[in-house]
Amino acid sequence: MANKRDYYDVLGVSNTATKDEMKKAFRRLARQYHPDVNKEADSTERFKEVNEAYEVLSDERMRARYDQYGHAGVENGGGSGFSGFEGGFGNVADIFEEFFGGGFGGGRRRRRGPRRGQDLRYDLTISFEEAVFGVDKEIEVTRPEICPTCSGSGAKPGSSPIRCTNCNGSGNVRRVQQSILGQFVTEAPCPTCQGTGELIPEVCETCHGQKQVQNIRTLKVKIPAGVDSDTQIRLTGEGAPGANGGPPGNLYVILHVRQHEIFQRRGNDVLLDLQINVAQAALGDEVTVPTLDGEEKLVIEPGTESGKVYRMRGHGVPRLDRRGRGHMGRGDQHVLVHVVVPKKLTAEQERLFEELSRTLGKEVVGQQGKGIFSQFKDALGDIFGA
Repeated sequence: MANKRDYYDVLGVSNTATKDEMKKAFRRLARQYHPDVNKEADSTERFKEVNEAYEVLSDERMRARYDQYGHAGVENGGGSGFSGFEGGFGNVADIFEEFFGGGFGGGRRRRRGPRRGQDLRYDLTISFEEAVFGVDKEIEVTRPEICPTCSGSGAKPGSSPIRCTNCNGSGNVRRVQQSILGQFVTEAPCPTCQGTGELIPEVCETCHGQKQVQNIRTLKVKIPAGVDSDTQIRLTGEGAPGANGGPPGNLYVILHVRQHEIFQRRGNDVLLDLQINVAQAALGDEVTVPTLDGEEKLVIEPGTESGKVYRMRGHGVPRLDRRGRGHMGRGDQHVLVHVVVPKKLTAEQERLFEELSRTLGKEVVGQQGKGIFSQFKDALGDIFGA
């Protein structure tokens, strides 16, 4: 024990090193000195020394005892050599997986049981109105399906796949290696059957032995009212077929909503810009405005300024429930008023404005407060939480 090197020196770290720092040092040294990689005479002893040091220092309890009593404190509780690699590679098998890419002691076999098919994606563009009110769509999807000729066997009708003689149907081939640690077995997919465990003497002429073919399938998609861009609609079981009797995957339809010419959407509310003239702004008026449900009357109050927002309740987008199937009420339509000052006037209009100007006076009075753009921004913030 007197000849043992300090564990921190073995790993090349300080006694204040973190777990991550020690793990990084251990991985580097384990790769460097592993006897199946490093053929130098002392590589075996160095590898055992590195593992022993890390096994103790990676365990908080053992590290505390080592810091207090040195090697004597862990004589019976640590430094056993190869009992575990917690925090490092997990176990000895992980080291061999790291170096050789195979399993340890016959573990990590290739799974050949039923496997679920892959999920597929379809991007669908719809109009603004279709997103608001919902619509039924038909889509054409190109997807893999089980070959109808061979029923997914890959073999020509009248023939059958046979067991691979190289791997005896397991799909894996094993290789035995001798190491200082003992006998280890690594596994890899069989190169003869590519891991399937079977060979096809006569391949199907339809799928050429691939067991699947690409088909175009027409599917119906029910799009609920109130969806928006990036909404996902799942079509259960319409994805790629499973393997070895496994269930098919799902098809996910991703929606993209085109912009509207006059409406803008903010959540479940819609926004409309409305221009009025100075007479309507000063005197008030009743105007007809477009909504998602058709034209509706809107009363403009006398003295309306640019930036004023009128709310038309219930003329927004339906609110989807949590499952995205139905809707729970609708949002509102917000009408933002812009007062348009005419740039060209007829002679009569100019005369009328001059008379109005004389009655209103020409004195300019400064006024503290927010400008029209700040008011406009505040109005939008109150509505949409901006």
